[in-house]
Amino acid sequence: MISTWYFIRKEVMEAWRNYHILMITIVFVIFGISSPLFAKLTPEILKMASGSGMTIKMPDPTSVDSWQQYFKNIIQIGIYVLTVIFSSTISNEISRGTLVNLVAKGLPRYAIVLSKYIVAYAQWCLAVLIAFLISWGYTLYYFPDSKSPNVWTGVWPLLVFGLMFVAVTVFGSTLGKSNYLGFLASVIVFIILTLLNLFKDIKKYNPIALVTDNMSLVKGTENISHIMPAIWITIVLALVTVYLSVLVLKQKKL
Repeated sequence: MISTWYFIRKEVMEAWRNYHILMITIVFVIFGISSPLFAKLTPEILKMASGSGMTIKMPDPTSVDSWQQYFKNIIQIGIYVLTVIFSSTISNEISRGTLVNLVAKGLPRYAIVLSKYIVAYAQWCLAVLIAFLISWGYTLYYFPDSKSPNVWTGVWPLLVFGLMFVAVTVFGSTLGKSNYLGFLASVIVFIILTLLNLFKDIKKYNPIALVTDNMSLVKGTENISHIMPAIWITIVLALVTVYLSVLVLKQKKL
């Protein structure tokens, strides 16, 4: 575990030097600011777009609209921004041959995978929480209502979903030297999970529920217990995927 800790420190320094942390911070600060702002301005934008010859009646925006925009930004854009950043985490090292000397000096290959995974997941949490905290502050300012009583309950399933999604990205990155395999693997898994959600009998077991049922949790119309099976399955799949990544890397010629 000591070797894992030292490699984690190396990964954090590399993420800083490569401006990954800076890029993540900038992008998700923008998400945090734009989510409530877009919800606030949407009615005015639609009125301007419709022109003077047409009147569009829209209900006043609420905190629900702001949080809907937040989750939409994270799920439709933010996830893939992070995946692009993480997708080359191991494949890039393999293609450059930088792991050869480290492994020759006794660095266990499992330490490489665990370190890459832990640092990538920490960046996932950083991104989600930065956008969340900023959105939370602006939403309270723009929409001081009580229509979104459980915002914290709605956001932490995103963090849990990241356990599996980051694991899939790291696994894809171990499969070859291409920097696109990690991204491709995560996209394929996301599409498969989305298609599986069409079957009602498996919805509550599907990890995709952690990024699609958030608004019902935020509004309090659903309890967290209804996605607990999906949460446990997500955690198990994350552990299995990380283990498979270790096995793949052990068999790979560096």
